[in-house]
Amino acid sequence: MFSFFKKLFSAKTVDTISEETDPMKKFLIVGLGNIGPKYANTRHNIGFKVVDFYAEKNSLSWETAKLGDVTSHKIKGRTLIFLKPSTYMNLSGKAVNYWLEKEKIPLENMLVITDDLNLAFGTIRIKTKGSDGGHNGLKDIQNTLQTTNYNRFRFGIGDAFSKGRQVDYVLGEWEAEEEKQLPERLELSCKIIESFALAGMNITMNTYNGK
Repeated sequence: MFSFFKKLFSAKTVDTISEETDPMKKFLIVGLGNIGPKYANTRHNIGFKVVDFYAEKNSLSWETAKLGDVTSHKIKGRTLIFLKPSTYMNLSGKAVNYWLEKEKIPLENMLVITDDLNLAFGTIRIKTKGSDGGHNGLKDIQNTLQTTNYNRFRFGIGDAFSKGRQVDYVLGEWEAEEEKQLPERLELSCKIIESFALAGMNITMNTYNGK
């Protein structure tokens, strides 16, 4: 009987916290990638790598939930909810839409982190809107949300591949020299995420674009 009331009380507490959180102070940080060990260290999975790095840096634990792995972090009155969709890259929109609605997060408080072939390795480009650029993950998010007006953080992976080898390159693993440079780029990515939540998109773009 005691355990029943304890569970009931705990459930009500969680619900109350959720209800009391101001939606404008909640942010959804989405790292795009493909699930499974064979994709873990590929260029296409840089979105996963960034949010994994942030989670490890802040001692956060991932939980497997509906349509993805999630974790959260509170910083200066803001709640950052991190999502790694488990739908595979080409169906990312379903997971993004579900968590936006579940957590009642405004679209302008979402940041999608993805790889970009059109940028040199490690180059950062942050934008408030734009086309999918041929990226299937962004394309599915755009089709699901029916808008191109959402914040995206593009991480350059370069385009050092020969004709017809794009898929192999994107799904290939980092070169040794890139591996050496990744930690510094991932540290910078963490600063960008926190700037987005604390300072806003405009200041973040002005501060970090091109770095």
